[in-house]
Amino acid sequence: MLKKIPFKLSVNLMLGLLSATILFHLAVMTRFIPYTIVWGGRLENDEAMQLLESFSLFINIFLSILIMIKGGYLNIGVPMKLINIVLWIFVMLFSLNTFGNIFAATILEKLIFTPLTLITALLCARLAIEPEAQQLSD
Repeated sequence: MLKKIPFKLSVNLMLGLLSATILFHLAVMTRFIPYTIVWGGRLENDEAMQLLESFSLFINIFLSILIMIKGGYLNIGVPMKLINIVLWIFVMLFSLNTFGNIFAATILEKLIFTPLTLITALLCARLAIEPEAQQLSD
């Protein structure tokens, strides 16, 4: 089933979703968006928000770099087997996050982030089953 999703589409969708996610977390960190709507609505202070949002930014940037390597946009000599293992770890994390979002305290997380994390898990799985990087410059 996952092979039916075109690889190039998966790479580009993931990079788009991750870019939007990075912008979203920056908006939370700068308080443009209230932090009460993230982390299950359980953040209690600015310090906790800054710490968790910084962690989120790091993870999203890290995943973006992995996907750019997998998609052939970056060539920095990381073994593809390692990238595939890390992608499977992200599949598990996004799958767990999907279940966490179902039980979030805010309706926004339930309605918006539950399907987004599910889609992200599926796209990461699609990328992980591709044994090698593919050049997408066509």
